[in-house]
Amino acid sequence: MPRITAERRAANRSQIVAAARRCFSRAGFHQTSMPDIAAEAGVSVGAPYRYFASKEEIIVEIAGDAFRLMFDPLEKFVDAADDVTVADLVAAAIDPVSGEVAADGAGQAIPVDELLRCAIQAWGELLRHDGLRQQAMAGFEGVRERIADALRNGRRAGTVRPELDPDRGARIVMALLHGFVLQYTAFGLDDTAGFKHDVRVALSGTGPLHGHP
Repeated sequence: MPRITAERRAANRSQIVAAARRCFSRAGFHQTSMPDIAAEAGVSVGAPYRYFASKEEIIVEIAGDAFRLMFDPLEKFVDAADDVTVADLVAAAIDPVSGEVAADGAGQAIPVDELLRCAIQAWGELLRHDGLRQQAMAGFEGVRERIADALRNGRRAGTVRPELDPDRGARIVMALLHGFVLQYTAFGLDDTAGFKHDVRVALSGTGPLHGHP
């Protein structure tokens, strides 16, 4: 039997991940079996095990994609801005999660709705899966620290009030992002423009308003 090329192997792996994501978003992590994933992908029952040791390994990968969707754009915004307000950060955080398509770790286009459904389930998994919790904590702390640094820069620039503690302020930004994701995905509250407007009104005491509409 000829050896499979690296490109073909990567494509097969992405096919299985995409199938798992669709299954998880419809039925949940624990209601989906490896045979379900194989059937969705149109491959043999044993095929997923050529790429993943277990269903949990697939869950961890998809959860990582979901967390990157939420945090990577925010990190890029933070790196490019020196005089942000708290409202600017919240607006930048929710833009990517209210889109229709994103990219996974391999650069493949995927529906945002599927990722967010998996993200909400992944939060529950943090309580029982130590490896996923450690991965999520490391990512959370990294993003929180960068947001805190942005708020410190904002204090120096006069766009963030000096009495706001940057570390606690960073947690507020992330809490609003998490809350928006839950409301958007679970309850269909998808008025992103209205949410951003009201965030700016509610947080108007944290500094001058500028930046994203």
